[in-house]
Amino acid sequence: MSFFAVVVLAFSMSMDAFAVSVGRGAALVRPRLFETIRTGAVFGIVEAITPIIGWAAGIAAAQYISAVDHWIAFGLLGAVGANMLYAAMRRSNEQERDSRPAMSFAVLMAAAIGTSLDAMAVGVSLAFLQVNIVIIAVAIGAATFVMSSGGMLVGRLIGARFGRIAEAFAGLALIGLGSSILYEHLLA
Repeated sequence: MSFFAVVVLAFSMSMDAFAVSVGRGAALVRPRLFETIRTGAVFGIVEAITPIIGWAAGIAAAQYISAVDHWIAFGLLGAVGANMLYAAMRRSNEQERDSRPAMSFAVLMAAAIGTSLDAMAVGVSLAFLQVNIVIIAVAIGAATFVMSSGGMLVGRLIGARFGRIAEAFAGLALIGLGSSILYEHLLA
């Protein structure tokens, strides 16, 4: 796989994490540097691990993974998206002016896992190619770290005023992404 193909793959795998991070950065009135780096690190590490898991599973038993990955992606992305929608709708204008607490680690991990299942599916497909999965996984993880951290900063620029809208949009995007994955697999 060429260097250019690895870079394109890495950044395309990070786009859903970027969208979630923009929504979270906007929802937090002034996300701290720690929260920005934590979000980028969690998304990046999970996004780097999942293609390796997919690659290993693809080598071992591709038919079993492909049979359920769309349901797992739909469930996780739908649940995290619905949670984000709920949080955006229940927040009052007074709460919007106050700083929201950082995303709990469990919710952050669920979002990271939900947005990285596509990388696991890519890992399964890479099992049938002659590629160095470690280089690809590191590239995906690094791109996701940069995109997620940058997404938090972009969300911060959008500000608290648009935080509720951005969080609702990110929630809808996650639900849409999960539904799209399920739709594609059920039609195939």
